[in-house]
Amino acid sequence: MKIGVVGCGALGSYYGAKLARAGKEVHFLLRSDYEAVRRRGLFIRSPEGDFHINPKCAQSPEQIGLCDVVLIGLKTTANDQFRRLLPPLIDARTAIVTLQNGLGNEEQLARPFPPKQILGGLCFVCLNRTESGVVHHLAHGKIVLGEFSGWPEPRTHDIASAIRHSGVPCDVTDNLERTHWEKLVWNIPFNGLGVASAAGYEAVVSGEMKPAAAIGPCLPTDKLLGDPRWEAVVRELMLEVIRTANALGLKIREALAEFQIERTRAMGAYRASTLIDFERQQPLELNALFFEPLRRAQSAGVATPRLAALCRVLEQLDQLRE
Repeated sequence: MKIGVVGCGALGSYYGAKLARAGKEVHFLLRSDYEAVRRRGLFIRSPEGDFHINPKCAQSPEQIGLCDVVLIGLKTTANDQFRRLLPPLIDARTAIVTLQNGLGNEEQLARPFPPKQILGGLCFVCLNRTESGVVHHLAHGKIVLGEFSGWPEPRTHDIASAIRHSGVPCDVTDNLERTHWEKLVWNIPFNGLGVASAAGYEAVVSGEMKPAAAIGPCLPTDKLLGDPRWEAVVRELMLEVIRTANALGLKIREALAEFQIERTRAMGAYRASTLIDFERQQPLELNALFFEPLRRAQSAGVATPRLAALCRVLEQLDQLRE
């Protein structure tokens, strides 16, 4: 199984490194980290055990060539690069697996590529890229894998088996859309409020920032759950996401909200990926993670006042960053 990894930030690097360590032929398509990884290799720091690999590195997809599996770890803000980066890696037998956050990524891939070749992988993991060629794995790591256009194929189970063999838990779902919404139950409040908290509690609940408002620090997960006001907003956002999913016929239990809150308490002071992007002045994944779920809620006729207010604040903060 020849695997190409496109988007070698924390996510792509971690899972690619696990697969390479397990003996798979893994090729990393690198940009800014190319020289560091080529010279020193890739370091994974993890409570499960640190390890180091010297991966196959490339600066262009043509150097990699056709693959059996392509793992996409790009930020969703780079989805306009699909048509440029992916064709040299793909033929009619290639499985294209997006590990990206949010909604709409499989649909974007299905425009230039056959839908039957596209899979989604939902990654339930805490990771940070701390420097070039170094990824810090804090907790979790499970992947839930599903087909975009139908029921799981034999190749879905083959890929899941390879992932499990690398030491990563991997399940196969027969309903990829439901799994996306289950992950949004966590992603929307903790990625969203992690950034929006910089505008202050009053801005988040009203959806309006004062023009001259000072931007404060972003709050990691322990701070959000350590303040009853923020915890209440976390819970309200989760329940809005669950109600939307249920209106779409996806049948998610409300108990998932409490499960995710208690699971997150055990993470400590985790800084979600959108928070880190904001602090680094990088583009934010607003459309896939927040705006598209809001659009689908509105189309389904579900009232989501907390999500609507959060989207307004995130949009204003993103404009200030620019």
